[in-house]
Amino acid sequence: MMNRRDSLKVALGASAALIVPSLVSAGPDAAMAQTIAPPAFTLPPLGYALDALEPHIDAETMRIHHELHHAGYVKNLNAIVSDNPSLAGMPMAKTLRAIDKLPSGIQDSVRNNMGGHWNHSLFWQLMAPGGAKEPSGKLKAGIDEAFGSVAAMQDAVNKAGLSRFGSGWAWLGVGTQGKLVVFSTPNQDTPHMVAGVRGGVIGVDVWEHAYYLKHRSARSAYLSAWWSVVNWDKAGEAYERLLA
Repeated sequence: MMNRRDSLKVALGASAALIVPSLVSAGPDAAMAQTIAPPAFTLPPLGYALDALEPHIDAETMRIHHELHHAGYVKNLNAIVSDNPSLAGMPMAKTLRAIDKLPSGIQDSVRNNMGGHWNHSLFWQLMAPGGAKEPSGKLKAGIDEAFGSVAAMQDAVNKAGLSRFGSGWAWLGVGTQGKLVVFSTPNQDTPHMVAGVRGGVIGVDVWEHAYYLKHRSARSAYLSAWWSVVNWDKAGEAYERLLA
């Protein structure tokens, strides 16, 4: 007779079979550490020093954000995988897009912890010291078509971040018709969970731990400063992947 843990494993395997290959996979997964052998998920390095984004984002905020918050999601996610090993064999984007096909008992924990791991892994890539001050190429053309200007797009993303009650994310993403759209998600929900969205191009973390040490409750000041550290090369790559 199967116990509850074994039943969950069987149910997860059956659910995974329902996730069809046509589901869109997001590019950042290729750069995120994920293996079948334990630990299935690991904390990715920032790729730059903790103080590299100063004065816009301070080193202590980066340390706490990366080494405590993101690391916590990874730790929790590996604990979930230990009881549900099928999760390790699927790209995160596919799991997140089909979250409602997972056993009901683990949906919330996967949503929160795998979502947090995916969002933050992209977030670190979307920031870099120095670099281009504005988008270029196809991304710039797409922004101009959808919003009229880069400034108008930034204003729309900022408004999405300011209007997100409580914790969450503000996004620039690609809709199903290939046009850039702005939206926000609660908590650690990802763009994969939003109807009519192919994926995210830019995601801004508006949880208080992302800005409170430096800006206190001034989320608007954080959002304004954040545009100074955007890695437009990575954003452009994400955009072109989602158009393909």
